[in-house]
Amino acid sequence: MDKESAPGQQHATREQHSEGLNEWKQRPPYKIHEDNDKFDVKYEANCHCGKVRYQLSRSEPLDSKLCHCTTCQTQHAAPFQWAAIFHKDDINFSHGHHDLEWYDPTDKSVEHKLPCKVRCSFCHSPIMDEGRNMILLFPSLVHLKTDEDKARFKPRCHMFYGQRVMDIPDGLPKWTGIDNESELIEDSPPEQVRELQRKREKERNEKKEQEQKEES
Repeated sequence: MDKESAPGQQHATREQHSEGLNEWKQRPPYKIHEDNDKFDVKYEANCHCGKVRYQLSRSEPLDSKLCHCTTCQTQHAAPFQWAAIFHKDDINFSHGHHDLEWYDPTDKSVEHKLPCKVRCSFCHSPIMDEGRNMILLFPSLVHLKTDEDKARFKPRCHMFYGQRVMDIPDGLPKWTGIDNESELIEDSPPEQVRELQRKREKERNEKKEQEQKEES
């Protein structure tokens, strides 16, 4: 390699590497739809700080679930995660797709490796879970303006309910793991759940009183 051609070839190599890093911006779900694509906007959504904004073209998610797995509990700092499933082509980032960051919970890395978590890099609001074929969006970010809109996003089941940290007596199907691939947990009537909670609270108080008597 002569000295005159080396810089040009090195520059080409850097450009190819850059194109590889930015390839994700050219495909769903990150591809920005042009105005002439006639993206049919049904909903708009944004993160907490507003740097990341997106639109949805599907009026009703393919599915909507509540996930109680320990990963979702930790990642969202909440008892469970509410997620609505969409195709990757159903979303259009109208602003801030350059302000996204990724996290791979399996390898605990920030590489864009599927499946992964997607967040706003500024306020760190969870934006979605990106799977290999679908995306899981969080309805709490979507501007649901009517009761009909809210009804479309209503959760249809609980997943990983065996890992729950609290009981949800809502009458929905409750799966020990992934829905339709695990065992169903019978959904108890609300009055039975409340009675069980009162019984457990009474037992805890009695145990605490007994321990206090033994210490004294």
